[in-house]
Amino acid sequence: MKRWCIPLLVVLAGCRGQASSDPPIHLFGDMDWQPKFQPEEGTRLFPDGRAMRPIVEGTVAQGALDESEAYRTGKDGETFLAFAPITVDEAVIRRGQDRFNIYCAPCHDQSGSGQGMVVKRGYPPPIDLASERALGLPDGEIFNVITNGVRNMPSYRKQIPVKDRWAIVTWVRVLQHSQHARIDDVPEAQRGNIAKESGTP
Repeated sequence: MKRWCIPLLVVLAGCRGQASSDPPIHLFGDMDWQPKFQPEEGTRLFPDGRAMRPIVEGTVAQGALDESEAYRTGKDGETFLAFAPITVDEAVIRRGQDRFNIYCAPCHDQSGSGQGMVVKRGYPPPIDLASERALGLPDGEIFNVITNGVRNMPSYRKQIPVKDRWAIVTWVRVLQHSQHARIDDVPEAQRGNIAKESGTP
């Protein structure tokens, strides 16, 4: 190969993509003209003439297998679960706080008192999550309300995955506990910090 051919090839390759009315030069066309079906394209390969194949019956997306009906519904038969069927750790609590502040705080506000921004603009106030009534709800019923809605509250079944709904339930319990906590609930080594922050002697 002559020496001047190499720079010429480099120049030709670099010209691809420049504004021009001429078709581009394809040195390696295998990636440009690969055999494939476009969306909604037909084919004689299958009896129904569709290139896009329906999902095989029973297919479950990775990570979306619901092995437990109680986990998916918050109920054991017709009875609401007393406690969330998940392992609660710091990551779950933080996730619950994050999802609560996104989906729930507009009505319930971040403290759960029911005085969110939309309520201040005329929307009917929701239940105070620290009230005796809310304290008496089992975890499964709170999960069910998030899933299906109740009264003025819409369903969040489509917006919030099951895992995140349980995380929100966990955060609701944290909010409730924060409103009804006693000094005995605080580790003794940290009680001095509370006194300093509150300004009490």
